Amino acid sequence: MAGHSKWSNIKRKKAKEDAKRGQIFTKMGRQITVATKEGGPDPETNFRLRLAIDAARAVNMPNDNIERAIARGVGGLDGASFSEIFYEGYGPNGVAILLYTLTDNRNRTAGELRHRFAKYGGNLGESGCVAWMFERKGLLVVERSGIDEDEVMLLALEAGAEDVLTEGDVIEIITAPSEFGEVKENLEEQGLQFLGAEISFVPHNVVEITSAQEESVEKLIESFEELDEVQEVYSNHEIKQ
Repeated sequence: MAGHSKWSNIKRKKAKEDAKRGQIFTKMGRQITVATKEGGPDPETNFRLRLAIDAARAVNMPNDNIERAIARGVGGLDGASFSEIFYEGYGPNGVAILLYTLTDNRNRTAGELRHRFAKYGGNLGESGCVAWMFERKGLLVVERSGIDEDEVMLLALEAGAEDVLTEGDVIEIITAPSEFGEVKENLEEQGLQFLGAEISFVPHNVVEITSAQEESVEKLIESFEELDEVQEVYSNHEIKQ
């Protein structure tokens, strides 16, 4: 699980920055549309849709936007058909990068990603070149302030979580993907509120880089996050202490 807390903190920071630009609404809309197409428009029976709506509301996405995204998913509005595609490659200093995208033009997206990899000293790779370095896990993030950490750990493990990590100002609860929904609902019933709740990709091992090397990696990640097609960016880097 090394490096995991580092990346979740980056993602929370970037989500706030994206929200300032309004770009996050476009990304959230795509996720809601795809979730609706996959499992239907009822969040009570479509857990993926419920997660997408929760994430959208967490960044204050207007209800009208959410409803339009659902309508696109059921065919009520004209809209592009998005494909879920993972792209993989290496950034500067041998850092592995895994990109989750929702795109309506895979050739355009691949070309744009290849350009950005090259611009910042990396390269887009073949399918499977880095995916094996990551494991799919459920991730629930709780703010440390004002709560009993031992109690949270006990509640999480009793609910079926695999691990509980404390780093900086957050507590991270790790679950198997299949147990994620049940653990989340159980802990919500216990009164826990989450800063983030998602199915994520956790690196098995990390590449340690220096603070000086971090800048080039962060520029690459930020360039990916500027694209509407890119929903999530996962990396296996960690700063040497």
